[in-house]
Amino acid sequence: MATNMLKERYSGKINTVTIGATKEQGGTRTSTVTVGGDSTMPFLQFEGEMPLKPVVAMEIQDINPDWHPVLNEVYADVINDPVAWAKKCVEFGADLIYIKLAGAHPDSGNKSPEECAKVVKDVLAAVGVPVIVVGCGEEEKDNAILPVVAEAAAGENLLIGLAKQDNYKSVTAAAMVHKHKVLAQSPLDINICKQLNILISELGFSPENVIIDPSTAALGYGIEYTYSILERGRLGALQGDKMLSQPVICQVGYEAWRAKEANASEEDFPNWGNQADRAILWEAMTAAGLLQGGAHIMVLRHPEAVRLFKVNADALMVKPEI
Repeated sequence: MATNMLKERYSGKINTVTIGATKEQGGTRTSTVTVGGDSTMPFLQFEGEMPLKPVVAMEIQDINPDWHPVLNEVYADVINDPVAWAKKCVEFGADLIYIKLAGAHPDSGNKSPEECAKVVKDVLAAVGVPVIVVGCGEEEKDNAILPVVAEAAAGENLLIGLAKQDNYKSVTAAAMVHKHKVLAQSPLDINICKQLNILISELGFSPENVIIDPSTAALGYGIEYTYSILERGRLGALQGDKMLSQPVICQVGYEAWRAKEANASEEDFPNWGNQADRAILWEAMTAAGLLQGGAHIMVLRHPEAVRLFKVNADALMVKPEI
């Protein structure tokens, strides 16, 4: 007996955003990454289109970070060299490199804008994948370093940030002048997320050149609320709200690797199993949940979590026969 499937019909869709520029496009990348274009809720491809597969950005930093011992073991030979670190991440399957310029923070080296720009230029010269660059998190310093980085990498079509309510003007201006994309971050609040996109667009920067980070929580630490924000944003976009139609990036690694379940020892919690396996799975499972919520770019740290995420994404992208 034939089954009549009830299907939702939507008037809007997620914007398509491309990061990186090849030689023909004025940059030096050997590949670019395009995300977005969805016209349905995540993976419901019997109702609409989901033309582009979610991708992975692997995080590196310009200084030796205070990371989990399991991660330090993986990157022990490169963790003091961002260029070698970036190359290793590409070998692990990174679609993009996510550079955090943590060394610019006044308490972590206070690197100059020129030093930060050199790090970015060196990484761009070493790898062919597109690059995401974010500051150190200290507003005044980020306002100083990001314009210099944007100028040094002009033509490469970076994704730069983080543009927040208090510093979106300087980041957006740098992106406009040097033709980059903007990474806009808001707290876990759909109204603030939308308002930030409105503010950026009022500067004359096209919403089609923005990717949003609505903030992220790890598995067991509020991931349900993150999922609900992703879902509300996607529904708004599909209903035609242009200020919620941006692709989404989630900083999974940062959140997952500071969870208790990733850090508690086997001696303290023997029933929790092997700590290394548990920590890696905490990152992979956090990514899996946010993937179902509609995220397009996952920022991950461990190569095994990257592998597991890609297996999951590939399986979900298979169109059902209905």
